[in-house]
Amino acid sequence: MTSPLPTISGLSDLSGRYDAVLSDVWGVIHNGVSAFPEAVEALRSFRQHGGRVVLITNAPRPSGPIVAMLDRLGVPRDAYDAIVSSGDATRAMIARYSGRAIHHVGPATEDDALYDGLDVRRTGAEDAEVVVVTDLDTDDDTPEMYRERARFWLSRKLPMICANPDRVVEHGDQIIYCGGALGDLYAAMGGMVHMAGKPYQPIYEEAYRLAEEAAGKGLGKSRVLAIGDSVRTDATGAAQFGIDLLFITGSIHAAELDAFGKPDPQAIADLIAPSRARTAGYLPRLAW
Repeated sequence: MTSPLPTISGLSDLSGRYDAVLSDVWGVIHNGVSAFPEAVEALRSFRQHGGRVVLITNAPRPSGPIVAMLDRLGVPRDAYDAIVSSGDATRAMIARYSGRAIHHVGPATEDDALYDGLDVRRTGAEDAEVVVVTDLDTDDDTPEMYRERARFWLSRKLPMICANPDRVVEHGDQIIYCGGALGDLYAAMGGMVHMAGKPYQPIYEEAYRLAEEAAGKGLGKSRVLAIGDSVRTDATGAAQFGIDLLFITGSIHAAELDAFGKPDPQAIADLIAPSRARTAGYLPRLAW
């Protein structure tokens, strides 16, 4: 059993300890349908008090379209200094297949920006040299629905590049599967899966570089705080990169933690413990 986590009322309780935050986006700032006003104000207040904010997301698109999406959701640009996405990190992996054929899995056109400027051809799996997964084809799909397709990919020994390591995400009042769940299925079947987003190092290294650039100085990792709602990606990523974590309980883990009722600090600590994250506190929703 681990020790219960410290109780905090908001990011303001921690802000003096950190020069920068690396904040998750989906589940922390918005739920895919609307922004969380208190979370937006928390990041704006942190910046107004001299802190820097880099958004770090497993969205399978380059950061440009994500900025446009945040604009549509009403997240002002003065809430953050920079964005780095899994899509940004994944493009480098796809670029290794320049001039060759790839098989795309995910919404037909939504993730087109991932391939902008890259010399790859999107084909059927029978002609491809790699499978690139951004998400499941529809929000109603489950990974098990792809097992037969995955058997064919495996028969051709196709590697998979998974642009979104998240397994699930909050979408309005629903929890839906993401590309990472399909990546897990393929890996369990014996397939080779490559990921660059959270919790893997490339995306954190780029986010840290952007935070230092925004701050105009070098930053010690003890002065950088990760904010996120997923044990698998955010907590594990923070632990592996060596930075503290503020855990948001009211998203994908809301039901099991009774996040908006009477949450048990010990249960939250036990959930996070396998990641070995240094947890500075927890909140149901990010607030100042």
